Amino acid sequence: MNQAGLGSVAGLELPQPYLLFLGDTTEPGYAKTAFGLRDWARERCVGEYVLPGGAVSTGLPSLNAAEAKARGARSMVIGVANAGGAIPPTWRPALEEAIRTGLHLVSGMHNRLRDIPGLVALAADYNVRLIEVRDPPSDPPIGTGRKRTGKRLLTVGTDCALGKKYTALTVARELARRGLDVRFRATGQTGIMIAGCGTPMDAVVADFAAGAAELLSPDAHPDHWDVIEGQGSLFHPAYAGVALSLLHGSQPDVVVVCHEPGRTVMLGHPGYALPTVDEAIALNLQLGRRTNPAIRCAGVSLNTGALGTDEAERAIAAESDRLGIPVADPLRGGPALDRMVDGILGGA
Repeated sequence: MNQAGLGSVAGLELPQPYLLFLGDTTEPGYAKTAFGLRDWARERCVGEYVLPGGAVSTGLPSLNAAEAKARGARSMVIGVANAGGAIPPTWRPALEEAIRTGLHLVSGMHNRLRDIPGLVALAADYNVRLIEVRDPPSDPPIGTGRKRTGKRLLTVGTDCALGKKYTALTVARELARRGLDVRFRATGQTGIMIAGCGTPMDAVVADFAAGAAELLSPDAHPDHWDVIEGQGSLFHPAYAGVALSLLHGSQPDVVVVCHEPGRTVMLGHPGYALPTVDEAIALNLQLGRRTNPAIRCAGVSLNTGALGTDEAERAIAAESDRLGIPVADPLRGGPALDRMVDGILGGA
């Protein structure tokens, strides 16, 4: 895909191309890192490595470490973002295999590669790097709420893993295509791997999270747009905190609410029902006004990947009519996406 609007990639130096490691994952929602790299950095991915018992695939060629190395891979990326960011013991043989093959390891997990017994020494023996994408910034400031120059858009959602990153990337690309000065601001491990820089918001100590969001999107030219990747959901029983910190710290002028039709419960928390789109719009605007009284919702992003083309078009049109604002599936594009981008710029 066109990478316009992603901005500089000077923040990280990740050895490429990648072998995407999916482990023994059975929940597609937890493989969003692998899917994100496949969809937004396909030219940097040679294949996938799935362990026995794994039930998730990106559709890329199935390779082991040696086969991937022979095809030019330089790193194996852990393509999973499971609950808690844990690296299970069942993965260790594959990680060691990759190191012995000469592949660098790239991880965005909360568990650190460097804390796995023996892995640092093994990497030194084979002269490969253990790259931790989820290391937070050092000494982030406390949030101030000070109004900053420039324009900002934040993607928010009714749940986790339903399109906030894809929506932000697509909007940044579309704004760039219209000739605007725009940067995609990554806040999670996948977005950072795609853009090459950003802040892993869920790794920042809570007291400094809003300040880290302010630091991520500093003062800019009045016509510049920062399109900020959202995290979590204000309604999520585990991840509401990171969503609120981003909302207060990024001070968005515009939010786009992301939702997946047909999803009824929170990912990984089946005891909690999803809020409605209306509830998500209302709460994000209510809390967002704390640091930006002029915040507005410019549209809704529907993840219609589980729907056929005709059904998706009907769902998008019906929701737009009901809400009275633009609704689109960014991955489907078309006139609906054009109307959403018009809505984003309409009040700017």
